[in-house]
Amino acid sequence: MDEIDRVLVNRLQAGIPVAERPFAGVAGELGIPEAEVCGRLQRLLDEGTLTRFGPMIDAAALGGAFTLAAMSVPPHDFDRVAAIVNARAEVAHNYRREHAYNMWFVVATERPEAIRAVLAEIETESGYRVLDLPKRREYFVGLRLEATR
Repeated sequence: MDEIDRVLVNRLQAGIPVAERPFAGVAGELGIPEAEVCGRLQRLLDEGTLTRFGPMIDAAALGGAFTLAAMSVPPHDFDRVAAIVNARAEVAHNYRREHAYNMWFVVATERPEAIRAVLAEIETESGYRVLDLPKRREYFVGLRLEATR
């Protein structure tokens, strides 16, 4: 990442406007062409520097649901199970952790009753139990990961 990439990543984490051309405003702030903003963002995604770029949608506010899920997967089978989990459109934020439950991910669905079905399908496909950890209370954490040298 060069300096413009770092500034762009840090700026995008602050949000972008809902507008016909949202990247035009960001480009103006950074003093670069809109096409360069889009090109840099695509390159960062293609290279794997960024793994995701998109809106954060509150599924529950739209009538859906989400849950935190965890699995205990043997190291020799982790990549296979991660591919199964990551292939689901309902899954986001899948992370490996150093813990007995070493795979943690979020499942978001259009209908609350669909959560259990998605988790059951992951269990069937993977052969491992999924621990469902639904939200009891909501806390807001303003997470920003500063892009630095």
